[in-house]
This record gives sequence, structure tokens and C-alpha cells, in this order.
Amino acid sequence: MGIATPCGFRHQSGANLPQSHAAMSTIEAIIIALIQGATELFPVSSLGHAVVLPALFNMSLDEKSPEFLPFLVMLHTGTAAALLLYFWRDWWALLIGVLGISSKHQAKESRRVFLLIVLATIPAVVVGFALEKYVRGLFGSPVIAAGFLAVNGLMLMFGERIRGMGHRPLSALTAGDALVIGCFQCTALIPGISRSGATIVGGLLRGIDHEASAHFSFLIATPIIIGATVLEVPKLMHAGVPPGTLSAAGIAAVVAGVTALLSTAFLMRYFKKNDDMALNPFAYYCIAGGLGSLAWLLLR
Repeated sequence: MGIATPCGFRHQSGANLPQSHAAMSTIEAIIIALIQGATELFPVSSLGHAVVLPALFNMSLDEKSPEFLPFLVMLHTGTAAALLLYFWRDWWALLIGVLGISSKHQAKESRRVFLLIVLATIPAVVVGFALEKYVRGLFGSPVIAAGFLAVNGLMLMFGERIRGMGHRPLSALTAGDALVIGCFQCTALIPGISRSGATIVGGLLRGIDHEASAHFSFLIATPIIIGATVLEVPKLMHAGVPPGTLSAAGIAAVVAGVTALLSTAFLMRYFKKNDDMALNPFAYYCIAGGLGSLAWLLLR
């Protein structure tokens, strides 16, 4: 009989664990990392995929294990590193501006953008702490994740159709815009709802163009991901995790980071060249994938 072990992997009881099974667990960790890295920045919900796909393909992951969420968050450390690397110029400008090292004009603009990032981050932090116990229970439900993946597709589609007038650049972002985008970010606490998708839709509704909305979405992702990492990874580190499992999780984090870096580069070019209904392909994918997965999970 299988028993739940750290990182959400399900191993056979007994001291003599077959080597092939242990190797498969590492492979599965890397597969989840590839999925997470590829879908974290795409508006298709990496968390939704990480919850639904193992159930669809009968992978030996225990999604209800208390270590499953910290494992996913550890993968996000790779994503955070990728975002910091890709947008290092932005973060460097913010740093020297906030510290007052740059010119007076640049320092003023950097502090303004920094405050916008803080404003956009506050709603998710408040709501995340308030609803943590309730939302955490949803992470182990592939059916719920599949259903909300379809809802995510509808959100993307309707966001394109009711978007605000104009094509304002990132420099035109206001405090009100940041708060609205931050409130949209809260919806991503539900598995199946994409954080990047929700925040990009929030930006579109405020009249911000796709490229600027994506740029700001990726900037505000960094503190959220780092904050979740600080909270969750220590739980994984102190849960008596076997060295081999922890090592696999570390490798998976690197894989997720490299994949996320490539995804970010692709998306920024994509949104720059496509400012008309750019979210529609992702919307169709989420609706079809969500409804198809939901039907398979309920009828099999």
C-alpha cells in the first residue's frame, strides 16, 4: 500500500524501494517543473495544470499531501529567478532610484513604479492570508481545477471583448490601475485561474495595452512568488524530506526557471506584435482543456 511522502510523491512501503520507482518520481518532478515553467507566465494557470495533469495521466503524485503545495512553491523559486534575470534592468533601475543614486527625474519615476508594484501586491497578500486555509483545500481537487480552467478561458475571452478604450503604455499606469490589477490578481488563489491572465485582463480593462499589461503583470509576480517561497519552502525543508527527494525538487526548480525564462521572452515578443485579441488563443485552449479534463475526470 502506498504512503504519502514529502513533495507529494507516493512511494511503496518498505525499506527496499525499487530503483525504477524512485527514478520515476524524479522524472515526474521534472515533468511538473516543465509544465510549471511553461505555463506560469502564459495565461493558462500553471497551478491548474499542476493539479489536473497528474490526475489525468495517473502520475504517482499525492496532490493532497501537505508537502505538495510547498513543492510547487519551490518550483516557483526558479520562476522568480527567471523573472529577475529577464527584467533585471527594471529592477536595477527601481533599486538605484529608490535609493536615490540615480538622477532626480529617474529616482522620482522609479519610486512611483515601486509604489505601484506595492499597491498591486497588497490585495493578494491580504486575501491570501485571510483565505489561506480555505484555498489550500482546493489544491488537491483536480475536478475543481479543471472547472476553473474553463472559467479562466471565459475570463480571457470576455476581457478582450470588454477591454477599456485606448492603448495606454506602462508609463501611464496610475495608482487606481495598480489596485484594480492587484484585485484581479487575487482570483489566481483559485487553482485553474491564471495569475498572469487575470492581471493582464485587469490591465486591459483599464485601457493598458497587452505589452504593458504583461510587463506589469510579470513585475508584480516577482514579490508574490518570492513571498510564497519564503513562507512555504521552509515547511518543505523541515518536514524530514529525504535527501534524494529534496535534490529532485531542487533540480526541478532549475528546470522550471529555464523554461520560465524562455516563456517570458516569447510572451513579451508575442504581446508586442499582437495587441488585438491576443488572449483569444489562450482562452480557447483553457475552455477546451478545462471542459475536456472535467468530463474525463467525472466520467472515467
